[in-house]
Amino acid sequence: MRKTEEDQGAVVVRYMLGVLVGGVTALAACFLLLLLASVAISAGLLGEGMMYQLTIVSCVVGGFIGGAVAVKRCAARPLIVGVLAGGVFFLLLLTIGLVVFENAAPEAHGIGVLCGALCGGAAAGLL
Repeated sequence: MRKTEEDQGAVVVRYMLGVLVGGVTALAACFLLLLLASVAISAGLLGEGMMYQLTIVSCVVGGFIGGAVAVKRCAARPLIVGVLAGGVFFLLLLTIGLVVFENAAPEAHGIGVLCGALCGGAAAGLL
């Protein structure tokens, strides 16, 4: 039995929605981890020199959580779905950075954030 175009369109919409929900979940998880890290820095438990490392770690963990949510919503092709969720997460971070700071240049540690988001999503897709 052949799938109709309507069924295929529904599958594409389900995948797109799953990836988008995964990216938003990754953003929320990353913001929560960054909030906890900023509280720890303010309390003196962590040094200020660790801000970049904490940012990358929170991007990896957020990308992993968002990728896991996206992979759970989309049953097939988990690696592609996880990486796409990490990409959506990075694009959301970039958009928020441009809106809030007006000059969020990717050359200012943007490559590390991109790699962290994509690797976190890919790790969720592999697992």
